[in-house]
Amino acid sequence: MDYYSNLFLDKMLIREFAKKDLNSMIGIWNDIVIEGNAFPQEDILSVESGFEFFNHQSFTGVAIFENEVVGLYILHPNNVGRCSHIANASYAVDADFRGKHVGRNLVLDSIRKARELDFKILQFNAVVKSNDSARHLYETLGFRQLGTIPGGFRLKDGTYEDICPYFIEL
Repeated sequence: MDYYSNLFLDKMLIREFAKKDLNSMIGIWNDIVIEGNAFPQEDILSVESGFEFFNHQSFTGVAIFENEVVGLYILHPNNVGRCSHIANASYAVDADFRGKHVGRNLVLDSIRKARELDFKILQFNAVVKSNDSARHLYETLGFRQLGTIPGGFRLKDGTYEDICPYFIEL
């Protein structure tokens, strides 16, 4: 990391989301949904549905830089009952802040928070195979790929791409 990246990260804070963050969070989230190459959701969030969505997670964290939301993550059980000790998370970074280690810090914070919430494993079900930056990040942080699901993700253009589930023991 260079000097300017370190300065940026020193000034970035990750905290639990607040209602005042919603418009920025929804904008960042919806941009990724509209891009159609990472999140399984197809419907964009409104202020009402966004608050409900983010508020019903086990935890929703936001990355703040100079009082602006530059990224966020959601953390929740991956399944119910006997599998509820496995967490799942999704990450969204403002397009202007990608490549500045915001995502890395969100993932690290989600690992810390998942441990705090007594999850035992963090699993990602649907990492799109062509999402090289996410896959590289997860692998450098110690996540292991479980395999490949052929054609597991429908892209915006209607074609299908493989997905690669990942996990890390907490």
